[in-house]
Amino acid sequence: MPAFPHSTTSTPTAIGVPPSLSLPVIETAFPRQLHPYWPRLQEKTRIWLLEKRLMPADKVEEYADGLCYTDLMAGYYIGAPDEVLQAIADYSAWFFVWDDRHDRDIVHGRPAAWRRLRFRLHLALDSPRTHLHHEDSLVAGFADSVLRLYSFLPQTWNTRFARHFHQVIEAYDREFRNRTEGVVPTVEDYLALRRLTFAHWIWTDLLEPTAGCELPDGIRKHPAYRRAALLSQEFAAWYNDLCSLPKEIAGDEVHNLGISLIKHQGLTLEEAVAEVRRRVEECVDEFLVAEQDALRFADDLADGTVRGKELSAAVRACVCNMRNWFSTVYWFHHESGRYMVDSWDDRSTPPYVNNEAAGEK
Repeated sequence: MPAFPHSTTSTPTAIGVPPSLSLPVIETAFPRQLHPYWPRLQEKTRIWLLEKRLMPADKVEEYADGLCYTDLMAGYYIGAPDEVLQAIADYSAWFFVWDDRHDRDIVHGRPAAWRRLRFRLHLALDSPRTHLHHEDSLVAGFADSVLRLYSFLPQTWNTRFARHFHQVIEAYDREFRNRTEGVVPTVEDYLALRRLTFAHWIWTDLLEPTAGCELPDGIRKHPAYRRAALLSQEFAAWYNDLCSLPKEIAGDEVHNLGISLIKHQGLTLEEAVAEVRRRVEECVDEFLVAEQDALRFADDLADGTVRGKELSAAVRACVCNMRNWFSTVYWFHHESGRYMVDSWDDRSTPPYVNNEAAGEK
């Protein structure tokens, strides 16, 4: 079936989902949406990648659209003002490029390069304006995207976003050390680390500029809101693990729920796949319950005041987009060239990665 009633590609085709990865509940109960700004979003993010030298021109031309990074964001942050969605999409594309650089630094044994980048990203996060013209294009691109994200909501939101992303950078450092040393984390350690490397709270934070409203701590930390937010992100992380397991085994990865289950619980590959799938399906079921609790919480916030009405509408918008995360993540994994390992010449080296730009010899 087509992922969209109107395809995001110029040549509409039915997307075939392998039975082992098929989730009928997503295909039927989570209708997919697409922000109307998407065609322009795709074009402008492609230009941004070129201008910021995050991908060479030939890689952008051949792979950028097929990687579907803008499709992912355009299916999640529904209702965002165009400039907010553009900033989020550029930041998301940067995040994928950063993830690839991190991987190449590990594969090619460049701990000093990684330490240097880690330090620079921490600095750029706290002072993006002074890093807009940094010699490392990855740092400069990060500074540009963060500075734009910081322009939409008050400083308190910016401080929270920075705090959350500092944690993500440090989690990537732990991944670097684990992979360098061949350490497969236990299941519990992995799940805790994954919440950071997948940037659960970053993507959740970005729901607020999408809704045009910073949520007070008491709302964000309310069990009904936080449970729905966490489940939407856990689904994405675990479904990613399910889909990327072949890619990550080929690349000698150690960070995947399936790999942790095999290593520490003695499961076979087939049993690990079945267990990850079970957790993914359970996550969907639990979200459907949590979603109703969160929407009731949103209704309760409408106390007759102007502020109550504003917060109620913002929470409802955020929860609706948590729902959208399920469908956009699901289809992204079956449309994006990032996961089509069987079509790569070398299963351990993504064709869209530019080794030279990453400093390889």
